[in-house]
This record gives sequence, structure tokens and C-alpha cells, in this order.
Amino acid sequence: MMAENNIPEEKKNETAGNENSAVKKEKRKKLPPFTRSGVLLLDKPKDWTSHDAVAFIRSKFNVSKVGHCGTLDPAATGLLVVVLGKFTKLSQKFSGEDKVYKATMLLGTETDSQDMDGNVVRTGDYSSVTEEKLREVIASFIGDQEQIPPMVSAVKKDGARLYELARKGVEVVRDPKPISIYNIDVEKIEFPYVSFTVYCSKGTYIRTLCSDMGAKLGCGAALFSLERLRSGEFELKNAVDIETVRNWTQEDLENHVSSFIHAKLAKMNKFSSF
Repeated sequence: MMAENNIPEEKKNETAGNENSAVKKEKRKKLPPFTRSGVLLLDKPKDWTSHDAVAFIRSKFNVSKVGHCGTLDPAATGLLVVVLGKFTKLSQKFSGEDKVYKATMLLGTETDSQDMDGNVVRTGDYSSVTEEKLREVIASFIGDQEQIPPMVSAVKKDGARLYELARKGVEVVRDPKPISIYNIDVEKIEFPYVSFTVYCSKGTYIRTLCSDMGAKLGCGAALFSLERLRSGEFELKNAVDIETVRNWTQEDLENHVSSFIHAKLAKMNKFSSF
């Protein structure tokens, strides 16, 4: 008792704080491994990387095997397909599925990243662009074609990711990649902003699509905003947001994954072995 009474009050508070922190850490350590396999559809918020979302799920629920199926840029929002356990084996298959995006393009602005995260390198006059001409140019991008990946992409060149080279200020010649754009629905035109939905194949860069459209129009353009609505069989309307997941327990996650599998995947032969 004498020893305790001689401890300064601020020291007692510090000790208590450390003990509470240790207790919290111990509680986290005791969380059992999450062993359920399945798919979790997340509505990724803006400014989160796809890696951030996966790390969040891994840490919060103690999931040892977890990954995502198709990177979304930090500035983009929408559907991120997260796979758990044995379903990580299907990551490559899911990543190769067709995609649907809702995009807004800004006419008259070009950036070094082809979106609003980059530096403006040129501005152009879009006043002569009519709605008829705009729709004609947009429609011309429907079909099979080749697209040059942007420097901020994860495509590798001589063993290095393009975005790693871009961060060093290095720009290299990139080989064009085959893509397919199945349809583009123009939804709203309010110059200089144009909103549309794109139905496309894996590997299509919407920022590059906007840049190429701007070049063809003669005024330049950049991607202003992007939301993924669909990836293969999976849709954003069935996704849960991060704030909801924050409040889940392991049991909540297991119940959600189980019910999702039964409701959405039970009839798909490709999942029969899981």
C-alpha cells in the first residue's frame, strides 16, 4: 500500500492507461481465426486503396487468407469483390470478368494522370463541341480495340510497375492492350461535365478512355469521377459499406458470407467444390 501511495497521480494514470491498452491488445489477440470461405462485396469509399480494404478485413476479423478481385484506384468508389479463405483460389477468375462503371468526364482539361489526382498539363476550348458531336465521338469507342495503359497503372514494364516509374518521374513507351467496350450509355451532359455508364472487358482503363475521347474531340478531357457498379456476377447493390462492416462481429461476417453464398452462388457450378 505504501508503494502505491508514493506513486504520483500522473504516473498512476499512465500506468492505468498502459494496462487498459494491454488488455485491449490481449482481447484482439484472443480473437479466433476466421475460417469461413466465401465472398464479401464491399462498397469501397473514396481515398481508400483496395489494399486498405483488404488489410481492414484481415485485421478486424483475423482472416488469414483474404484478397480482392480487381483494383480500384483510391479516388474511385464502388464495388470491390473481396474473397476469403478457399475462394482466394478464384481471385484471378473473378478479376477477369467484364466490368460496368459509372463515370463522369471533364472536357477541356488534361492531366498527367488522366484523372483529377494529377497535375493539369493542358486546357482546351470545348465551346465548339456540340451534344451531337459528343455522342458521335463517344459511340465511336464502342467495340474491340487496343488501349495504351496509363503510366499510373499496375502494368509491368521490364519488371517494374508503371506507377512506380511514374512516381520517379519516368515515362516509358507502353504496348497497347486489347480491350472490348460493349456499350456506353450517355446519361447526363452538362458541359464541361459528361456522365456515362461503360460496359467493358477486363483491363479497360476509364481514365484513358476519357483522355482518348478528349483527344478525338480536340479539346482534351480527364476522368472526373468513377464508380464500379458491377464485376462479373457481382453487383454494387449487393455490397455493404465500410461503416456497416466496422460494427460487425466475426459472427456477423460469417452469417453474411453464408447467406450470400446460399442466395447468390448456390446455383453456380463453379462453386460446387467450396
